[in-house]
Amino acid sequence: MKLIRQFAIVLIFCFLGELLSRSLHLTIPGNVIGMILLVVFLCTGIIKLEAVETVSDFLLEHLPFFFVPAGVGLITSASTIKNCWPYLIIIVIISTIVAMVITGITVQLFKRS
Repeated sequence: MKLIRQFAIVLIFCFLGELLSRSLHLTIPGNVIGMILLVVFLCTGIIKLEAVETVSDFLLEHLPFFFVPAGVGLITSASTIKNCWPYLIIIVIISTIVAMVITGITVQLFKRS
């Protein structure tokens, strides 16, 4: 029952984010808005970490499964993107470097405070 309640909390925030995104015609996806709302509620203490901790750990442990649809989508679109591979490789390399640099700077800033 505990897992169902925790999962329901996460789903409620996803639904609220989707509702806000569609009603306000925002370009940010609803699931992103929902997770931002959840983080805000967790940081302010309105929702305690224990209220979503177990289901969050479970979802993080099984995160690779969420990438399967994207991989299948790439495979089915291979004929469409076959001429774009050099560009895609360059984009992946640059975005990986940018993500690593931003993550490093963020970690350094948090370690100082």
